[in-house]
Amino acid sequence: MVLMSSAARGPPRVSERVAHRQSIRLGRTMKLPCPVEGDPPPLIMWTKDGRNIHSGWTRFRVLQQGLRIKEVETEDAGTYICKATNGFGSVNINYTLIVIDDSSSRSGAGATNGGSEDVPELAGKLVRPRFTQPAKMRKRVIIRPVGSSVRLKCTASGNPRPDIVWLKDNRPLVEEDSRATAGGEPRKKRWTLSLKNLAPEHSGKYTCQVSNRAGEINATYKVEVIQRTNSKPILTGTHPVNTTVDYGGTTSFQCKVRSDVKPVIQWLKRVEPGDENKFNSTIEVGDHRFVVLPTGEVWSRPDGSYLNKLLITRAKEEDAGMYICLGANTMGYSFRSAYLTVLPDVKPPMIPVTTATSQGLPLPVIIGIPAGVVFILGTALLWFCQSKRTCSSSSASSAALPAAQRLPTATRDRTCPALPTPPANGDKDCVSYEDYIAHQQLLLTQGSTGIAPKVYPKIYTDIHTHTHSHVDGKVHQHQHIHYQC
Repeated sequence: MVLMSSAARGPPRVSERVAHRQSIRLGRTMKLPCPVEGDPPPLIMWTKDGRNIHSGWTRFRVLQQGLRIKEVETEDAGTYICKATNGFGSVNINYTLIVIDDSSSRSGAGATNGGSEDVPELAGKLVRPRFTQPAKMRKRVIIRPVGSSVRLKCTASGNPRPDIVWLKDNRPLVEEDSRATAGGEPRKKRWTLSLKNLAPEHSGKYTCQVSNRAGEINATYKVEVIQRTNSKPILTGTHPVNTTVDYGGTTSFQCKVRSDVKPVIQWLKRVEPGDENKFNSTIEVGDHRFVVLPTGEVWSRPDGSYLNKLLITRAKEEDAGMYICLGANTMGYSFRSAYLTVLPDVKPPMIPVTTATSQGLPLPVIIGIPAGVVFILGTALLWFCQSKRTCSSSSASSAALPAAQRLPTATRDRTCPALPTPPANGDKDCVSYEDYIAHQQLLLTQGSTGIAPKVYPKIYTDIHTHTHSHVDGKVHQHQHIHYQC
């Protein structure tokens, strides 16, 4: 498994084919996919014409699956690059985006055909203009500081296609005013009016008038441009917020700062007691010591605030702790803290090796094992005793011979030689039947003056064995041998 896992790790790769040339109509929403995969998972970064796309680009949003552009404008056309990077390498996906402006093409066609561009539209039913995105027009009073920017939207539809005229304080926004307030481009035929680098003279009421042959509608925005005041930075919103990340995962903190001038945004991490020697340098703030972390680019937002992010990759246990976002300018500083929690590393479970301990054994096993041992030993001992007594019974049976076949006691004591030597096992009464017969024949051949030798042509034997088991566990075995001539 380790070899297979190591073989699978490598640089990012494109997982599917893409169309590198993309086109979109003006005002629509565009999504550029970035189908890449890799192990470890790559970090995605988008650029347009060489510039990094970040959260300050309000209509652009970097998603895990690609880049989404809302309400596409003509200046959104250009070259986009999705760059995926991990520890083994990187890969790029290039796009060329073309924005199609229908109003420009129809205007050109009308000039060529003598004003007949509305003929196809007039062939259908007349439809009064209406705003197609009213939810984005709810905020009609807009306050912005000097130097910021604002976008006023009046997207509409109708039949024939309506025209739009922008007014400032009830006066038409002439081309000179458009260039002055809208970045050098006239805004007629545009559904969105962009006001950049705001100055106090840009304050006023801006009205969009949308009309066609079927009717007219309008909407008014109030724009107020305020002077910046010299004050220390203010952290806006709720960021940074407490965050939890898996071991080895990626997360980020973000910090939004409002300041009259571009602030310095710095990230700090509190050093736990006893870990001071792990860092080259620390700073003391109050009763704690902090280490200064590398800080990325500070982005300027259209609302006049500034944004900075702290990215944490391949999170480890030592990354957990308290982080501080510090925003400072010449007038002072402000800060806000948040905590990062790193979940424990999930490793494959180890198979426990069970050891035979008396404490862990159940009661039946504790009782059963000794009982089994006693039973086996008792059976073996019983078998040994039974075999020993059988041998003794065979020797004792010789005493049961009939008197006719036995020598008288006195004579036997006088003339009978000694019995064969007892076996080495110490059983002095154990004499086999064959030894007994041989001994009897020896006595007959030796003869005696007081005994006449007798010869029996044949000996018939009848042997009976009886085994008695007593209540106390003792076992007796008796063997009866009957001889008949």
